[in-house]
Amino acid sequence: MKVAIAGAGAVGRSIARELIGNGHQVLLVDKDPGAIKPERVPDAEWLLADSCEMSSLEEARLDQCDVVIAATGDDKVNLVTSLLAKTEFGVPRTVGRVNHPNNEWLFSEAWGVDVNVSTPRIMSALVEEAVTVGDLVRLFTFRQGNANLVELTLPEDSPYVGKPAGLIPFPENCALVTILRDGQVYTPDAEEPVESGDELLFVVSADVENDLERLLAPSLHGG
Repeated sequence: MKVAIAGAGAVGRSIARELIGNGHQVLLVDKDPGAIKPERVPDAEWLLADSCEMSSLEEARLDQCDVVIAATGDDKVNLVTSLLAKTEFGVPRTVGRVNHPNNEWLFSEAWGVDVNVSTPRIMSALVEEAVTVGDLVRLFTFRQGNANLVELTLPEDSPYVGKPAGLIPFPENCALVTILRDGQVYTPDAEEPVESGDELLFVVSADVENDLERLLAPSLHGG
């Protein structure tokens, strides 16, 4: 998969390293000469250019990209980059970084954003996660699919502790996508038992989030 990342700061470089480590091709774009540091991510392509300019995006060959990630520290730049990528170059998937919570509502399909990643929301979610077990924490919203990525840490009194994931009657429009356990990432398997303290990540429709909480943590949510 070919991915272009607008913004070659610490966030953009970190994303690039992760994607390259997973076997993807990455192009980092930034208009600040001081941000162009190929030695920091030597396996990426680098381009000194303004991602809000059509000519720059043409030079970056965005029409050949599978994903564009707008990861700068400026919400205006991230919105314009996402919009141009989607409307002018037909990029299949765009991801927009939200820096200021008041701007989150703008990061929608209308601005060409398929997925918005709100730094303030994720940080607050991580704080919530540290003090709540059994409560569902919404990490971010998939605008196009009207679904959310959510996390729930399985409490020790859940009726499904020790039971295979395939036997848990999850509500409709809900998919278990990852199990985090002891610092390891597990791909969900129908025969894989879930354990107390597991961090379960779901893609779920907003209207069944409460049902999911009541199912997995009935003692906390009146199930």
